[in-house]
Amino acid sequence: QVQLVESGGGFVQAGESLRLSCAASGRMFAKYAMGWFRQAPDKEREFVAAITGVGGQSYHAASVQGRFTISRDNAKSTGYLQMNSLRPEDTAVYYCAATSEGGSRLLSLRWYDYWGQGTQVTVSS
Repeated sequence: QVQLVESGGGFVQAGESLRLSCAASGRMFAKYAMGWFRQAPDKEREFVAAITGVGGQSYHAASVQGRFTISRDNAKSTGYLQMNSLRPEDTAVYYCAATSEGGSRLLSLRWYDYWGQGTQVTVSS
């Protein structure tokens, strides 16, 4: 099993950047793919980005493609989400998650076994 803790959220203005971190505890972090999801009030939790265990492949939702970049540093057991050109519609609680699955399953929250507590990102206009 793995425990995940997100950090790096905050208040920013539109056009600014944030980098979220996801620190993992436990062994063999590299065997897990990692994903980022977000949930705004009164909305379903949605996929943002995912990356395979050794970082060979990454996926980004169309809504963030070109603005957000997922990455990981397995030596530090930490995943990241670099968020540039933030927009008010990016406002949400952001969650990191881990799964032993791969491929298209990384785009669906149903396949993730481990979740962080979430970190709030608020973007003002």
